Amino acid sequence: MNVEVLQAKIHLVKITQTELNYTGSITMDMDLVDAAGMIPNQKVLIVNNNNGERFETYIIEGERGTGVIGLNGAAARKGQVGDELIIMTFVNLPLIEAKAFKPINLFPDRKNKLV
Repeated sequence: MNVEVLQAKIHLVKITQTELNYTGSITMDMDLVDAAGMIPNQKVLIVNNNNGERFETYIIEGERGTGVIGLNGAAARKGQVGDELIIMTFVNLPLIEAKAFKPINLFPDRKNKLV
């Protein structure tokens, strides 16, 4: 039996931009993506702590060191600049491996930079 468990979480990053006229996704500073063990085009679950929205999209590369977190396309309707997000990825593992698996948890600073 396999179970889905948290692979990585980036906790309380702030939206820095929104772009409604885009094909969709979340633009993320690649420093955060790499540190969380995530990759471009990977599906993410996003929780907006300011309005309670939960939605899925995929990662696109943002410029390193900028702290960019941008909601694009329809996702731009799920938050506004300054809102705090939790961004998560999950992995399916056999139950025995899932019990021992340790997810990556990142807690960036108030400017979305690694501490």
